[in-house]
Amino acid sequence: MSEKHPIIAVTGSSGAGTTSVTRTFEKIFRREGVRAAVVEGDSFHRFDRKEMRRVMEEKEKSGIGHFSHFGPESNLFPELETLFRTYSETGNGRHRKYLHSPEEAAPYGQEPGAFTAWESFESETDLLFYEGLHGGVVTESVNVARHPDLLIGVVPVINLEWIQKIHRDKATRGYSTEAVTDVILRRMPDYVHYICPQFTRTHVNFQRVPTVDTSDPFIARDIPTADESFLVIRFANPKGIDFQYLLAMLHDSFMSRPNTIVAPGGKMELAMQLIFTPFIWRLMDRRRKAVGGR
Repeated sequence: MSEKHPIIAVTGSSGAGTTSVTRTFEKIFRREGVRAAVVEGDSFHRFDRKEMRRVMEEKEKSGIGHFSHFGPESNLFPELETLFRTYSETGNGRHRKYLHSPEEAAPYGQEPGAFTAWESFESETDLLFYEGLHGGVVTESVNVARHPDLLIGVVPVINLEWIQKIHRDKATRGYSTEAVTDVILRRMPDYVHYICPQFTRTHVNFQRVPTVDTSDPFIARDIPTADESFLVIRFANPKGIDFQYLLAMLHDSFMSRPNTIVAPGGKMELAMQLIFTPFIWRLMDRRRKAVGGR
């Protein structure tokens, strides 16, 4: 954690909706005039797309069926912690981009699924914003979770998460339902050991809970919409949270526990705007004081 160089990290599993959260934060940053250094978690995978396929095939031939993007073998956890620590100390650090699509890869003259070269951030920024799988990961040798000033978890209930992944991978990657099911099963040990525990370390969790039948996610024809869902917002430390204000602004919401608000699923962006804008005000005020009132 750092007063001069704060870090915000959004963590969630694949298909959980962290990209939508990133867009919400981009709106807040633009409105508040915050210069953010943005880092995608995919850029800290150990292998590019082709190499990951090769390594995965080797693991399967060796009888290892749980190798996945969720675990430490396929990620650069030490380098991610180094970035967080270096940024908190100096306001800079080494990063790169993972090129997901032909459109992203074209300006770099590379193939999709490749990484750009490592580089430092080009200009001075007010904070680091991370979005990906491992913003709160902890292992025996790495503790990424200790660095963010604000750590946010975004996760749907598990059946909804699987429905979203199945539909996304079939639509954008051409996978069959059976192929996506194999991916889900292969990831499960790493999901349990490296993804789930992160949500116990977050400052705020957002969980989407559908109000329609998702009992068999592998045959679901549609992804439940936001209006067919509730949003469960859990604060690790409710001190200083104005729950009455949030309840008044998030119509049809209620409190299920002293630290938990339940709101209509369609209110997610509004809830994030209401909750995180004051957080960012405080971070920026603290930063200005730390750098001498600039």
